[in-house]
Amino acid sequence: MIAKKRILPKVLSYAFLVVLAYVMVYPLLWVVGASFKSNEEIFGTLSLLPKEPVFGAFKAGWNGTGQYGFSTFLANTFAMVIPTVLFTVLSATLIGYGFARFDFPLKKALFALMLSTLMIPATVVVIPRYIFFKHLGWLDSYMPFIVPALLGCFPFFNFMMVQFIRGIPREIDESGKMDGCNSFVILTRLILPLCKSAIFSVIVFQFVWTWNDFFNVLIYISSVAKYPVALGLRMTMDISTEFSWNQIMAMSLVSILPPVIVFFAAQKYFVTGIATTGMKG
Repeated sequence: MIAKKRILPKVLSYAFLVVLAYVMVYPLLWVVGASFKSNEEIFGTLSLLPKEPVFGAFKAGWNGTGQYGFSTFLANTFAMVIPTVLFTVLSATLIGYGFARFDFPLKKALFALMLSTLMIPATVVVIPRYIFFKHLGWLDSYMPFIVPALLGCFPFFNFMMVQFIRGIPREIDESGKMDGCNSFVILTRLILPLCKSAIFSVIVFQFVWTWNDFFNVLIYISSVAKYPVALGLRMTMDISTEFSWNQIMAMSLVSILPPVIVFFAAQKYFVTGIATTGMKG
């Protein structure tokens, strides 16, 4: 009887988790099925499996209907995202190391100022940024994304790295100084190997956010030749009043593959970083 009482809650828990997982995964499964459906079947049924499969959506969507195919949009996205992610990791690490390990004038005030920028809605600074980038001649390029990443303009990641490095014992720095290491060597040889989980968290977050960004690229990018996948998918819908939804669904699946691959590749370090960064004090 005792064993049955213990098994019943587990069975109910697993049943609830299975139902919840199905509800969460259902939209993705529906997109997969819609890639093989006609327009009539997509809007006429909620079933996951197509009754009359339509093949060729992936090939047609990849080739595109205009001058540029989906491969161009995919390459543009990588050209924008990869430098942004790398420079974000570089700047956030340096800023985090500076605030966590060094004392300098107005340190607390500058740290508070950096954190205060987290409270500003992104839409508030859209017009000033647009005017600023226009004067610099950066419109219709990826510079509005890459240069702010290099200059540490993402306070969320800066704060994440500060908190993580603060949790690393200072005795490690002192042992490095005793061996004759300068601050740069201490950072690269001693601190960075211990920051893998936090760095992978920055990579995953920034990769996914920049990859899925639609609002900013819509403002700053105007040439079709430089469109990322977000604008490429929208342009597919703007070509005519009638378009093949299965092609859009197929290319939507292709577009979400890189973030999914990055997440699962860095899942081990990502989960550890999220679990520990907020606990560092």
